[in-house]
Amino acid sequence: MKKAEIHTKKGVMKINFFEQDAPKAVANFISLAEKGFYDGLTFHRVIPDFVIQGGCPKGTGAGGPGYTIDCELDGDNQYHDRGVLSMAHAGRNTGGSQFFICHSRKNTAHLDRNHTVFGKVVEGLEVIDAIREDDVMEKVVITEA
Repeated sequence: MKKAEIHTKKGVMKINFFEQDAPKAVANFISLAEKGFYDGLTFHRVIPDFVIQGGCPKGTGAGGPGYTIDCELDGDNQYHDRGVLSMAHAGRNTGGSQFFICHSRKNTAHLDRNHTVFGKVVEGLEVIDAIREDDVMEKVVITEA
């Protein structure tokens, strides 16, 4: 099983994937990360007590990888708790490279089964709270568990 590490100046977030629940989203993220797509991109959207969002090559929230993937909303882990990694989109089945990580459960229940949850930060949760708008993902590394 593969895992991910998002390296920032604020620390490293280690992520376990939910391959059973969202195989397409996991494969897409791994593919982009292994190609270096995320390296040097920013967290362009940070909303306190809600989410940190990154993965836009334009740094504006309007960019993507040049394709879209379908949402996967039927799995067991489709709940937006603290540390959850989920696919950002501009409407159903329009996700691509942008993702967000939740600060807490407090303001995210409306996202359940509307955005594909495909992993969770299991180490480095404090980094989520330290990230500010325009902080850079130095690199995203895929590792073997």
